[in-house]
Amino acid sequence: MTRALRLLFVLLTLSSVASAAVTVTDDTGAQLVLPAPAKRIVSLSPGATEMLFAAGAGDKVIATVEYADEPPAAKRIPRVGDVAAIDIERLVALHPDVAIIWSSGGNAAQIEKLSRLGLPLYRHQIPTLSDLPDSLRRLGVLAATSATAERNARDLERRLAHLKEEYTPDNRRRPSVLLQVWNRPIYTVGGTQLMSDALRICGTQNVFGDLKEPGPAVDIEAIIARDPDIIVAAAPSGEGVGWLADWKRFPALRAVKSGHLISFEDDAFSRLGPSVLTATEALCKVLASAR
Repeated sequence: MTRALRLLFVLLTLSSVASAAVTVTDDTGAQLVLPAPAKRIVSLSPGATEMLFAAGAGDKVIATVEYADEPPAAKRIPRVGDVAAIDIERLVALHPDVAIIWSSGGNAAQIEKLSRLGLPLYRHQIPTLSDLPDSLRRLGVLAATSATAERNARDLERRLAHLKEEYTPDNRRRPSVLLQVWNRPIYTVGGTQLMSDALRICGTQNVFGDLKEPGPAVDIEAIIARDPDIIVAAAPSGEGVGWLADWKRFPALRAVKSGHLISFEDDAFSRLGPSVLTATEALCKVLASAR
C-alpha cells in the first residue's frame, strides 16, 4: 500500500499542469517547491486553517481537522481526523497538492509517514504575535493569493502596533502573571509559547517565562515560591470560576490577597491564527484593570 501511495504522488506531480513553479519558505525556514501554486490544500491544525482563510486561500482548503471552526466557513470543510490522529488513507485519496502541519504539535509519527509518501509538507509555527503577518504572507505565496494576504497582514501589523503602544510599558514594573491552562494537575505556559508573548505585549510578564517547555506542569510549591501578582485561568467555557475558587485556599498568595484572579475563557487565545490577536486585545483590557 505504501509503494502504491508513493507512486500515486509521483504520477500526480508529473501530470500537474503548472502555470509556474512556486518556491516558498515555511514558518520553520524550510524551503518548499511546488510545480504550481497550491490549489488543493489539507490543513492539519485549526490555526493553519484560520490562517489560510485570512490569506485568501480558504476556498483551496479541501480538508482539515476537528476544532477548525474559525472563520465560520471553516466548519463546512470535511475532517480527516484531529491534531493527534489523522486518517492518512483518506487524506491521500483527496490528492492534495500540499499539507499544512503544526510544526511543534500533531502526531510526529503520522507526519513522518506523510513525508515518506512524498506529500509536500508546509510547517506552520507562530512563536510570537509579531510572526503572524509574515506567516500570512508566506501562505499567500503558497496559494497565489498574495494580494489578500498582504492586505490582512498589514491590518495585523497595525493592530499589533496599537497594542504595543497602548499596553507595553517602557520602564514601568511589569506585574507577574500565572497563566493557568489546566487545573488538575496545574499546567501553565513556558516562555517560548505564543500566549507568553501575548502577556508581554499586554505589559505583564509570565511568572514561569524562564521555562523552555511550551506547556509545563507546575506544582503549588513552585507557584507559592514565585508568588504571582495576577492569576489568569485560561479555561474551557464554564470552568474558569471553579479554577479560581481553588486558589482561595492560599490566602497568602499576592494574587489572592489583591483579588487579582481573572477568568479568561476564550478558545481563540490558544489558536495559532489571527483570532489570537483579537483574544489578546481582550486580555490586555482585563489585565490593565488589575494593574
